[in-house]
Amino acid sequence: MNQAQRAAEEFRARIGEPTGVWSAPGRVNLIGEHTDYNDGYVLPFAIPHRIAVAGAARTDGLLQVATLGDDGKLNQADPVPVADLTPGKVTGWAAYPSGVAWSLRENGIPVTGATLLIAGDVPAGAGLSSSHALECATALALLDLSGHPAVPGPSNSAVPGPGHSPGQPAFSGGLAPDLPTLARWIQRAENDFVGAPTGLLDQTASLRCVEGHALFLDVRSGETEQVPFNAAASGLEILVIDTRASHSHTDGGYAARRAGCEEAARLLGIPALRDVSLDGLAEAEAALPENLRPLVRHIVTENARVLAAVDHLRAGDLAEIGPILTASHASMRDDYRISCLELDVAVDSALKAGALGARMTGGGFGGSAIALVRVEDGERVRAEVTAAFAAHKLTPPRLFSGVPAAGAGRDQ
Repeated sequence: MNQAQRAAEEFRARIGEPTGVWSAPGRVNLIGEHTDYNDGYVLPFAIPHRIAVAGAARTDGLLQVATLGDDGKLNQADPVPVADLTPGKVTGWAAYPSGVAWSLRENGIPVTGATLLIAGDVPAGAGLSSSHALECATALALLDLSGHPAVPGPSNSAVPGPGHSPGQPAFSGGLAPDLPTLARWIQRAENDFVGAPTGLLDQTASLRCVEGHALFLDVRSGETEQVPFNAAASGLEILVIDTRASHSHTDGGYAARRAGCEEAARLLGIPALRDVSLDGLAEAEAALPENLRPLVRHIVTENARVLAAVDHLRAGDLAEIGPILTASHASMRDDYRISCLELDVAVDSALKAGALGARMTGGGFGGSAIALVRVEDGERVRAEVTAAFAAHKLTPPRLFSGVPAAGAGRDQ
């Protein structure tokens, strides 16, 4: 039974017949960390783990949300009038679906109320974007239930070169947002209602990824390219290592680094760190205080790594991205300073066991790492990583193969 079926079955048993079921995936970011809020490049892919929302419309203006635990118990939040939703009014897990309803309302969608039941298997706190999967599934549900479904739009468009910066496409008005617009509405829910200063990577990945591909996104222009990514065909796999060291974007470390990047851009007189070229990095560093230089160095070199990885994927040279992944981790560990013991143990032990490359993925300070592994080396890498965690007296990691899956949509 998949998560959509599970949500539908529980809704019928506890509430009645749902109008529909919608689901959205978690994601692995192959490379391009913390570049999204710097107008840069990212390269995520969706994973098969999903959050599903079964729902029915209401006419009393109330939003009633409940989440189904792994133990089968239902955790119900207090119903709240959609018209009364304001930042800070709802806290905890219920803030995520409530924030989406608030953002839709603020953008002119007439949300008349809904009853939603949530089920999912995206690990929370694992850096695999469980919160955005929940928000994306909720957004699609509330739009459909209000009679204003999102417009899918094209799944693929050429990404311009690094010098192109036409700005984000604007919402055209009306009551049927396209997916890029919906991603920005969800970002507003996350930033302003939940209080997490995230960029556009996770929402866009959950909404727009397609099976068998990684999504190359130019965050500044909003343009995308679906890049074929079939590791198995090359005798490879992406091993996901959930360290079980939980992280949260609402913690201060993420916000501090974003603020540092914005301050560096201000001092350099540019819109965003995306505008610093690799050739111009040394000059930019020389113009900045010492504490901001490592942040800029990571963003500029990470953008270059994304572009290099995309070139290898386009050419079908998947194994060649291994050293790029490892260089990305070193940059996040040493320059951006967002790694931790668990992530370093995961990366180092995977490389020691023969992985072609490895890096942390997600916002950092915990969560998951990924390793590019030859299929024949998979068991050895898994065993080495598990043994290394035991040697450091850490909680055993959760390991699974990351296979590019479909993005969000309506299941029933």
